[in-house]
Amino acid sequence: MLSVPEIANIKKIKSIAVLTSGGDAPGMNAAIRAVVRYGLAAGIQIHGIVKGYSGLLEGHIEPLDGTSVANIIQRGGTILKTDRCEAFFQKSTRREAANILRRNNIGGLVVIGGDGSFTGAHLLENETGFPTIGVPGTIDNDIAGTDDTIGFDTAINTALNAIDNIRDTASSHDRIFLVEVMGRSSGFIGLQVAIGGGAETVIVPERKETIPAICKTIDKGMKRGKSSSIIVVSEGKKAGLTTSLAKELERHGYSSRVCILGHTQRGGSPSAHDRMLASVLGASAVAYLLAGKSNAMVGVREASVVMVPFKKVIGNKKDLPAPSLRLASILSS
Repeated sequence: MLSVPEIANIKKIKSIAVLTSGGDAPGMNAAIRAVVRYGLAAGIQIHGIVKGYSGLLEGHIEPLDGTSVANIIQRGGTILKTDRCEAFFQKSTRREAANILRRNNIGGLVVIGGDGSFTGAHLLENETGFPTIGVPGTIDNDIAGTDDTIGFDTAINTALNAIDNIRDTASSHDRIFLVEVMGRSSGFIGLQVAIGGGAETVIVPERKETIPAICKTIDKGMKRGKSSSIIVVSEGKKAGLTTSLAKELERHGYSSRVCILGHTQRGGSPSAHDRMLASVLGASAVAYLLAGKSNAMVGVREASVVMVPFKKVIGNKKDLPAPSLRLASILSS
């Protein structure tokens, strides 16, 4: 079981702020709750920044106490709201953000988000010396340096529930269904959903799949007596990918239906796994800041909490595990 690392508390920081940035992910509220309650237990003040970096620049900073985070661990989304702040790309803007934090007597910042959010935190500390630490919150699980991210497990389970329902209809009507899951540049959701949902084929951004190869897989299933097929498609960067694939299959003589799960995968109550992960990582972020450690992300490697410098996280690609890709192919044959 994951646990918060035992780190010496040098108590140089009297107050910490927390914000959520980028796309929301189930479990973000559990992480906010952990930051607040672990911080309060350590005798420091906690502030919440509403609407990410945009809210920081606008001064939307509120004190948080134990009551502020009561009954939120089971809620999806983020009570602090979130935003994508283009203004934060400017160095002068980041300098002003540090000034705002210091004027509010805040000595450290916890950023819950993904690669773009961590880039902002990293630059903020490099340029102004303001201590920051990141907590990986993204359903895509594409953050380098951590085996798991908050929201990934819930997104997979949401997609699997949908696929189980779709399979009933596919079997009843002897149809091929192309089910699109989220993942513009990462196939982690698609791969795990394909394996867990018993899909015949998975299309992910990291691997090219040809129409003839897809048709061959469908034919192999038909020869074994299968009258329906589920094909899981990661959305990819090109809009309309799944619809285009359906049209290509139609030209090759295969009638199919498209089901796009979309943002349903972002919402909903977080799974037990995501609640635990978020709780441990949120608390660990505070523990590291109080120990004087920053400019890094807290993550999970081999079932242990680790701190990974932002420079080793930002912009680095986390590859899909080759054994899982092979397993998906084996199990679908």
